[in-house]
Amino acid sequence: MALIFIGCEQASQGITTPTKELKHNTQTTSPVLITPTTTTPKITIPTSIKPVATQPTNNCDPNYSGACVPIASDVDCAGGSGNGPAYVRGPVEVTGSDIYDLDRDSDGVGCE
Repeated sequence: MALIFIGCEQASQGITTPTKELKHNTQTTSPVLITPTTTTPKITIPTSIKPVATQPTNNCDPNYSGACVPIASDVDCAGGSGNGPAYVRGPVEVTGSDIYDLDRDSDGVGCE
């Protein structure tokens, strides 16, 4: 019995597989077309995905550092004349937008 390959195709991961294969029976002269078998690589898909935190988990405003400025409707410096409802003991460094106006003199440090 002889095998004759006619044409090849490029499969995934660089494996070349025959597109047509003729099997010639030496006892008879008629060729028989054989369909090639294709193997698929096993792909592992994770069953669970851990979420990534999108907000600070400690409820501190990311616009400030040096002390935890709480996320609230309004924050004032502790011991100052503000009426809250939340307070922070300074000094605090303004690293983003001074949304609570804690840095009155605009030197980058609030509640001095």
